[in-house]
Amino acid sequence: MACRTGCKTRDHSSYAECLRAGLPRIAYANSANNMDYSAQKAWDRELDSYREAKAEGLQPASTKQRDIDAAKRISDATGTPYRSA
Repeated sequence: MACRTGCKTRDHSSYAECLRAGLPRIAYANSANNMDYSAQKAWDRELDSYREAKAEGLQPASTKQRDIDAAKRISDATGTPYRSA
């Protein structure tokens, strides 16, 4: 048998054929350009923080964490939602 242990059919003529049939995918494999899972998690955290700020009635200048933090600091200092309409 030339198949890998996780093969469901176990009927491939070579190990390479079995691998191709398994449809391998490589995700987040461009860390040299800062495009990896860590960068994705950081971006998701930033967007979650932005959603929380919007739910509190704040209007940060952008979705960047520094702008979100600034909006929260100003809101805390003034007692009113930052850039609220």
